[in-house]
Amino acid sequence: MIKFDVKTRWRNNLQFRAEIPCAKDAPAAVKLGLAVRWARLNGVSLIGANLRLANLTGANLSHANLRGAKLRGANLNGANLSHANLRGTTLRAADLAGANLSHANLRGTNLRGANLRAADLTGADLAGADLTGADIRDAILPTANLSAARLRAERRGAPRGGRV
Repeated sequence: MIKFDVKTRWRNNLQFRAEIPCAKDAPAAVKLGLAVRWARLNGVSLIGANLRLANLTGANLSHANLRGAKLRGANLNGANLSHANLRGTTLRAADLAGANLSHANLRGTNLRGANLRAADLTGADLAGADLTGADIRDAILPTANLSAARLRAERRGAPRGGRV
């Protein structure tokens, strides 16, 4: 068992210290993923946590409150995020392929360049979300709220933020 510190998104202060079963030399993404799982088991808040690049492949985060968390570049491939509160999170360039996001609150979430291929977004609230350049091929979208969501693709070679 090792102790691993998870910081806050905005001020880089200590959010929580997790005790995880992991080698000291394991990649930070693996340690962070284990720390998130530890937090869920121990009722520790993940609101506003810096979870950038975390490996959460297949994690059960159903009903989790991740409001305002930074999950940029995180691997959430196949994760269960049903009914999760992801309002205002940064999921830019995150891998959410095959993830269950049914009935999740994704209002105002940054999903620029995210991989949502084959993700289940049934009943998800994506109002005001930024999906610019996101891969939504084969995503399940019935009853998803996409009001005021940005859905434009980015052009290759276009300046940062370029839109079609």
